[in-house]
Amino acid sequence: MFVKKVDAREYEPKDKHRVIFETFDSLKTGEKMELTNDHDPKPLHYQMLAEMEGQFQWEYLEEGPEVWRVSIGKK
Repeated sequence: MFVKKVDAREYEPKDKHRVIFETFDSLKTGEKMELTNDHDPKPLHYQMLAEMEGQFQWEYLEEGPEVWRVSIGKK
């Protein structure tokens, strides 16, 4: 179950990562958020690995071609 959901398609490109990180930061340990996007959020995954390695769980739920959905859990 997801505590929060972010549909990145609803935000301007300059705001997407900020909104996603703020939402992730608001999660408690063990909680998950769902991210929906119109492209593979691989750059976000790499950024999270660089800045927060070991602090999150990343699982693709849907992998395009139109919609990508990812479960992001806080460890």
